[in-house]
Amino acid sequence: MSTPQPVTRAHSGSRAVLFSLWGFAFLSYLLRTNISVAQQYMARELHWSDLQVGYVFAAFLTGYTIFQVPAGAFGDRYGARLVLAISGLSWAVTTLLTGLVPGLLIQTASLSLAAVLIIRFLHGVEEASTYPVAMTAVSDWYPPRDHAFVNAVIFTGSTLGAAFAPPLVAQIMNRLGWRPAFYFTALLPFLLAFFWWQAARNEVHRTIPNSSSIARQPNRWTLLLQKNVLLLCLSYFLYCYAISIFVYWLFKYLVDVRHLSIVNSGWATSLPWITASVTVPILGAFSRSLSARIGALRGRRAVAASCLFVSSVLMFVGAGTASIGVALAAIAASVGLLFSTESSYWSSAIDFAPEHAGAVSGLMNLAGNLGGVVSTLAVPILAAHFGWFRALLSGSFFAVLAALCWYLLRSPLQNEHPVPYTESLPQELA
Repeated sequence: MSTPQPVTRAHSGSRAVLFSLWGFAFLSYLLRTNISVAQQYMARELHWSDLQVGYVFAAFLTGYTIFQVPAGAFGDRYGARLVLAISGLSWAVTTLLTGLVPGLLIQTASLSLAAVLIIRFLHGVEEASTYPVAMTAVSDWYPPRDHAFVNAVIFTGSTLGAAFAPPLVAQIMNRLGWRPAFYFTALLPFLLAFFWWQAARNEVHRTIPNSSSIARQPNRWTLLLQKNVLLLCLSYFLYCYAISIFVYWLFKYLVDVRHLSIVNSGWATSLPWITASVTVPILGAFSRSLSARIGALRGRRAVAASCLFVSSVLMFVGAGTASIGVALAAIAASVGLLFSTESSYWSSAIDFAPEHAGAVSGLMNLAGNLGGVVSTLAVPILAAHFGWFRALLSGSFFAVLAALCWYLLRSPLQNEHPVPYTESLPQELA
């Protein structure tokens, strides 16, 4: 019986590949977060209610959610280079249209809202490839023992994107209006797409096992229905409900409830994501070290569950305190810990099905973004009927449930006999 040939990884371009994947994560959050800040002026000019703003947020998440598995499958089939390059170019177009269309190219109120819903839905479809296809790239370029750390580096892009967007957009809005905020940010994904195309020119692919090995392996759809995968998806759904409160509603909460100015709210909204930019790589490195000692799943579970439990307590404190300083500190720490679970989730998704990393990661992100859709629609309703304290408390409750799901996961068979690699993490990335 022939054995799978080891994957030879090219050192040239490895740093550029990781930087590019970091860039896609950065821009994906900047381009989805910019509207959560811009809506403060945008909704006023276009006469949108909070519920209609929630529909706009949900339109993005709906497109983003339902195309997770197809996007991951496309990445597995056609390669990360092509799929991510096309995605970056398309992000620029829909971001530009978000600033041009409502009230300018289309002036009728109802048609303007409908157009924005379509544009944001399409933007969600385009961004659906970001993380599932990035996981395909991680699986292709880096050995399993380094997945948690590499993913942690990538997800600092998400946190910095979310941190960078509020003050940037708030400053642009304050000086030039909300439309230029979309015009300026539309330029960045164009540049990234071309940079990525060059960085990934030596694209490599995972080893394809021999035919007898394939016969023993479940197909993609069987893998998607495994207990581990479904539990991971449920936990990610609950986690994403909690984190989406801060992605989409924190700016408004600080302005309307904590009574900060637009500019101060922009800076304050960035604090949780700056905190996450510090905690994500630190806890990612700790997860890698712990996993090496006690096993991949046990190490990742220890980090993820602990972060979720502690963040739920901090969320409760932040929502309930009268002190704005204590509230901001608690919320920042809560978001930092919440987001530090990302590398555990995505690395586990790769481990559960390394041959179909894109598809399984896409399914998990589909479930997570269903949690985001529920969050964007439920939070304004909860806030209107029960107050913002209980709206935020719902996120705290869901974080606890997400933590409990981790204790039901079992170590997958794939981890016991990984496909060998001839190279470890390239020296310049170690």
